[in-house]
Amino acid sequence: MTQISSRTRHSVALQYDLSDVEFQKISKLAHQNYGLCLPETKKALVYARLSKRLRVLGLRSFSEYCSLLSDEKCEERTQLLTALTTNVTHFFREAHHFETLQQQVFPDLIDRARKGQTIRIWSAGCASGQEPYSIAMSMLDFASDVSQLDIRIRATDIDPQILQVARGGEYPSDSFDVVPAHIRNANTYKVDQKRMSVSKRVKDLVDFEEMNLVQDWASKPQFDVIFCRNVTIYFDSMTKSELWCRFRHALQECGYLFIGHSERLDRETSAHFKTIGVTAFKKGGAKRNGVTA
Repeated sequence: MTQISSRTRHSVALQYDLSDVEFQKISKLAHQNYGLCLPETKKALVYARLSKRLRVLGLRSFSEYCSLLSDEKCEERTQLLTALTTNVTHFFREAHHFETLQQQVFPDLIDRARKGQTIRIWSAGCASGQEPYSIAMSMLDFASDVSQLDIRIRATDIDPQILQVARGGEYPSDSFDVVPAHIRNANTYKVDQKRMSVSKRVKDLVDFEEMNLVQDWASKPQFDVIFCRNVTIYFDSMTKSELWCRFRHALQECGYLFIGHSERLDRETSAHFKTIGVTAFKKGGAKRNGVTA
């Protein structure tokens, strides 16, 4: 292992200086534009991740970086978001959710779709696309006629670069190892020695769209299922509560909400849902003045 002298380590560590004022500017911008919560305890993390951006851009200081970010149309703001968040996802993540879909959600949705109803599912914060594609493959496995029904999966993310990966639908071959063999064989194909792709019939069920969840978007009831998993871990409690409330209003009566394993609904939102599985909920959990919420 290469040894680094204390003098070298010291010079590397102090390559840039992130002042409290500069940190607060970055923290405020990240919160106002993306809902990210960056308390003082995150200063070292912010430094570690953004100092790489300074080197890429050839900037000499965080002061220069803050000046760059001050332009609302600056493309670096997207890079800032990418640097401060982690797009960690994989196929059939939190497998219990897909068991819940198969056992408690799909039977009703497919029955309604076969009767001519429109079914809409939303993957909010879809990252590189494995979540919506997993939903699509799971549904195709449940019912062979899904492609002939009025069923669509809306997949949104704030990062346009990661959405390009999602739309392509190609991933390292070993990332498909977690997909059940019969589903993988029916819905994927080999691109080359190292990569595989989801099939056209899977892609055709999913529409990808750039979207910022903390900015304005219509919340009228239109979705039968919403997945928003491991997204609110970056938000403060107020932003989380506002988002849960908006999701509730965006769900059809008796719609379903799936959240991440480390996330929790606030008390107000919980009153409107009943639990149907681990971090899986069905709207209509409480009655107020004799009316189901």
